[in-house]
Amino acid sequence: MSQRADAHLETWNANQEIAERMIPLIGKLYRENDIVMSVHGRTLVGQSAVDIIRAHHFARKIDDQPLPLTETFAIVEALADIQPGPASLDLALLANEFRASGQSDLSAFLTLKLAGIANETAGSSDVVLYGFGRIGRILARILVEHSGSGNGLNLRAIVVRKGSENDLQKRANLLRRDSVHGHFNGQIQVIEEENVILANGVRIQVIYASDPATVDYSQYGIENALVIDNTGVWRDRDGLSQHLKATGVSRVLLTAPGKGDLKNIVYGVNNDMIADDDTVISAASCTTNAITPVLKVMNDTFGVEHGHVETIHSYTNDQNLIDNFHKGDRRGRAAALNMVITETGAATAVAKALPELEGKLTGNSIRVPTPNVSLAILNLKLGRETTKEELNGLLREISLTSPLRTQIDYLESPEVVSTDFVGSNRAGIVDGLATLVTGDSCVLYVWYDNEYGYSCQVVRIAEQLSGTHPQQVPAR
Repeated sequence: MSQRADAHLETWNANQEIAERMIPLIGKLYRENDIVMSVHGRTLVGQSAVDIIRAHHFARKIDDQPLPLTETFAIVEALADIQPGPASLDLALLANEFRASGQSDLSAFLTLKLAGIANETAGSSDVVLYGFGRIGRILARILVEHSGSGNGLNLRAIVVRKGSENDLQKRANLLRRDSVHGHFNGQIQVIEEENVILANGVRIQVIYASDPATVDYSQYGIENALVIDNTGVWRDRDGLSQHLKATGVSRVLLTAPGKGDLKNIVYGVNNDMIADDDTVISAASCTTNAITPVLKVMNDTFGVEHGHVETIHSYTNDQNLIDNFHKGDRRGRAAALNMVITETGAATAVAKALPELEGKLTGNSIRVPTPNVSLAILNLKLGRETTKEELNGLLREISLTSPLRTQIDYLESPEVVSTDFVGSNRAGIVDGLATLVTGDSCVLYVWYDNEYGYSCQVVRIAEQLSGTHPQQVPAR
């Protein structure tokens, strides 16, 4: 092996050793202090050594150079000594600020930076998943992974209709193994006599019911719970308010487009509309969440005169596996064999989050034979002329440094395909190489994991509703 190759391998091994030493400290601070650490929004909690190195390497896109693990490890060690209150800490921003400050005492710098949260305690809220389908099970995975010290969002129960005598085992197995998202990261156990699923120590009570108003959650020690309804059976205020009649429930969040006067919230765009007295709201749809942040950027910067949204959407359980009767047009044809043109309300639903786009967008959808990850094509007439370079540069910067960076991602790769976005926690990912611009018209391609990415948006709303999201340091 050449001397140059030796040097590269030695650097890699040294970084891997530092990352391995960081893992137990990151985990302990998360479990005991509710400290969530990230690098420019890329979480480090529960990550492998290679994942941590990759997150540090990502920093080069923002800071023009990789983030040295030696600097962040020093911060993590100092935090273990300081023992601050609950917070979401961006190690890259802290490292950059400390370096720019010219100070030499890292502990003193961090103590001052974290003074405002020194004596805070984490908020806590019981969560009930009403329904346990695709979105319900992904939400369960995310909530279990975020369980930390037991504060924050606490998944306490799921409510389903009993499907068979071995229903509990079947529910546990569906949580344990997923054909799209892989194996559950941890341990699943079943306590048959108590109708409980244990997921990484999180006790999930399985409740069988068909009437949301009659469930007594208090008998399971569940109080002031947030019910996340992912059945789609009820989509207006009257229907969803049935949950509020149940003992132990204080708020309801729908994982589908809400009808009537329900607020449709796209986190990052109009979540400031959530009021303290809101008891029932909607998290809109996966497609609305994918396209609205990008449309907001386009409208704020260039103005959107009008446009058309075409979604290339993976098939869903609503469709038939083989040809059979379906009340909807075309959806009765075999989902795994056909491209199916169907309607989508996502384009018009955007106006519920961005009223300034009312009446300016049309939309259609083509269901295609893939199980997950969809693509939205935005064909827009803008208020002024632009170039591909200006437009892509704007979206890239938004994805890296703006408050919308947790909603919008951006990439330029000639080889990516839909499966590369399975598990993306962003609402939508702009494919920069596919962007088309002619004068004041543009076509944008936005990928989105219509299951996992959307579920992450739902969790963000749930955290705001329940007041459990930790303070961000440094503030952005």
